[in-house]
Amino acid sequence: MNLVTAEEVGPDQSLDITGETCPMTFVRTRLALDRMQPGQVLRLALKGEEPRRNVPRTATEQGHTVLSATEAPDGVLVLLIRKKG
Repeated sequence: MNLVTAEEVGPDQSLDITGETCPMTFVRTRLALDRMQPGQVLRLALKGEEPRRNVPRTATEQGHTVLSATEAPDGVLVLLIRKKG
């Protein structure tokens, strides 16, 4: 699902939740998105099987758009999420 890169989009905010566990992973993601303007892009770094499944799914269910998911060599997944507008 690597549609665009952070360099192409230029995220408006970045959030690292690699040290968090569910459900805090999406709580922190949602708080970050709530503070953003519609159409802005959040760069999100996460780690672990549960957050990999739940964060993109929940963001999409709430109307946001996952623009890309890029796997880093250290096992971190980097998502670009556009806030619904």
